[in-house]
Amino acid sequence: MKHPRSASRGFTLVEVLAALLLIAIVLPVVMQGISLGAQASSNARHRTEAAGLAESKLSELVATREWQMGNLTGDFAPDWPDYRWEATVGTYVGDSSGQNVQELGVRVYWLSRNQENSVSLSTLTYARSSTSAE
Repeated sequence: MKHPRSASRGFTLVEVLAALLLIAIVLPVVMQGISLGAQASSNARHRTEAAGLAESKLSELVATREWQMGNLTGDFAPDWPDYRWEATVGTYVGDSSGQNVQELGVRVYWLSRNQENSVSLSTLTYARSSTSAE
């Protein structure tokens, strides 16, 4: 028995147009979601790297006491050329001990999408005199 021509298999023009319309609506939304996800991932990576660099620089400044006499700005080249740092030293307002407690802060900066971002860490230390009693 022969099948009538109207029962042939395939897509009609209306079905194809409906599928294209659905793709045209959904595809930009999906692409924007992927773009936002990639941007959030990049931002998290930069923040994590900057926090690690800030922690390392803060430890170095405390260990070498460079914060008392040295340069309080710089970068991390050649290993991390996209980041730069600044340190600040100030009197700790909660110091009631009379031990000259100082607040040492390090802020790490980087550019992302033409916008400057930063992460900062701080610690308390005290300024020792350069002479010691023996």
